[in-house]
Amino acid sequence: MAPEYVFRPMTVADLPLIRQWLARPHVREWWGDPSEQYELVSGDLDEPAMDQFIVSAGGSDFAYLQCYDLTAWNSGFGDHPRGTRGIDLFIGEPDMIGRGHGSALIRAFVENRLKRGAPRIVTDPDPANTRAVRAYEKAGFEKVGMVDTPDGLALLMVRNA
Repeated sequence: MAPEYVFRPMTVADLPLIRQWLARPHVREWWGDPSEQYELVSGDLDEPAMDQFIVSAGGSDFAYLQCYDLTAWNSGFGDHPRGTRGIDLFIGEPDMIGRGHGSALIRAFVENRLKRGAPRIVTDPDPANTRAVRAYEKAGFEKVGMVDTPDGLALLMVRNA
């Protein structure tokens, strides 16, 4: 049985942990420059269209997840129903990788959002990040196609209500 995941809103007090996670090689590989990403993540704390969460299991924080109103960003993702949300995440703790937590936490979060009225959730992993693509597929996302983002080509993936 999968553990129960807790998604608590991120606060300023979590920023040292976020900085630490962004510097880890397995996060840096896909999220890029830790300082640049830290500025973006910390800068979004006051962004009304962005919800940021620290994910924990068994009382231990291990991941970061952001969920945003797709219409608030000119994402280049094409047309989507009003209320569509985008998500991005990373597992910060290396010992939690490769154990099924990615797909399980994605499924738990997304199913809750869909039940609460979001018509669609989208994400855009790097197509070379096979671990992420597989986790999203296991959580019910479907590959739609390649999109051009400010960070380069990405694989648009969609999960509908």
